[in-house]
Amino acid sequence: MISHQSQATQPVAPHNDDRVAVLLAGYGEVQSYRDLSLYNQAATKYIASQFLPIPDWLYPLAGQLLALQDLYNFGVKHNHFKSPENEIFEKQRLGIEEQLQNRWGNRVQVFKGFYFCQPFVQQVVTDIIDRGFQKLLIYPMLVVDSAFTGKIAVEQVNEVIAATASVNEPQHSTFKAIRYIPGFATEPAYIDLMVRQIKETLNQPFANRFFESRIGIVLTVHGGPEKAKGLLTGVIDGQALYDRVQAQLQHQYPLVSIGWVNHDTPFINWSQPNVKQAAKSLIKAGAQAILFKPLGWVTDNYETILEVEDAIQPLQRQYPTVTYTRLGCVNDDPDFLKIAAEWANPHIEAMLTVDCQQLTVNSQQSTVNNLKWFV
Repeated sequence: MISHQSQATQPVAPHNDDRVAVLLAGYGEVQSYRDLSLYNQAATKYIASQFLPIPDWLYPLAGQLLALQDLYNFGVKHNHFKSPENEIFEKQRLGIEEQLQNRWGNRVQVFKGFYFCQPFVQQVVTDIIDRGFQKLLIYPMLVVDSAFTGKIAVEQVNEVIAATASVNEPQHSTFKAIRYIPGFATEPAYIDLMVRQIKETLNQPFANRFFESRIGIVLTVHGGPEKAKGLLTGVIDGQALYDRVQAQLQHQYPLVSIGWVNHDTPFINWSQPNVKQAAKSLIKAGAQAILFKPLGWVTDNYETILEVEDAIQPLQRQYPTVTYTRLGCVNDDPDFLKIAAEWANPHIEAMLTVDCQQLTVNSQQSTVNNLKWFV
């Protein structure tokens, strides 16, 4: 069992049936280069194998080869880069838990688990079961929802349920209720927040420097392979998110393009245009400034930072007179944490209401049974 010193910060409520564990799930990023091999091995199992035929015995080798690539990318090319994602994710957990406990008190506790590094989702779910929770809200803190994103959380939760099903005391290893929050790519509150953040940036350092028609905006979303064995890759949700944000910007800022962040793989065709191609098209259309804003992530990570910077460097050499600006994700923005908590509230209420209704039914039945003694 793992230690969760930074999780479940409030005291445990006395009644197990009347509590909900909220599991924030995300990819996570290793904090030690020694863990890169295991990280990439897990990523190969849960992601790459979805669109490439990879036998199980090849996972360790793939993890080691990808780790060597990452060692060069992070350690040499980017001067020992360390991702801020895990630290930001903990701030998100704390902020969402504070919002939820303002309404529900200690009946709700928020945990975090990562797909590919510590604390692993499977370990956290096991810990949640050991703590006596019987209601679980699976909450992938990811914008899009696909077999490559949110559904990994469900898969890993199911692995724990399957592994504990044969325990002698099944009541301690299963949940009475499980709910799931899908991706929020098309949620109006998130879209409005994106638009507001972009406009606030453009109204500050860009004000009076460029005509609106000469400001290019590249909205970055995680790309995906065109063919993935019939599985949705998240490109549909990503495109829908871009379309909605672009629709609110285009009247004032006509030069807007989607920019897919791809992991080019041999023999695999990825979504286009990529980030660099998108910026080039806007520059050719007359943009004097390019703004990169991540839409498909809520937490900054190596993709939102390094992938964009790697695109900016050659652009600067080719178009040195253009101004380039990289914006961050929503991260622990208080407005976003309030919105994220609101999305969870209906599911928590539904699971807790079941208990209240059952309690009422049991109470009424008990009253009827007691009355029989007086008949």
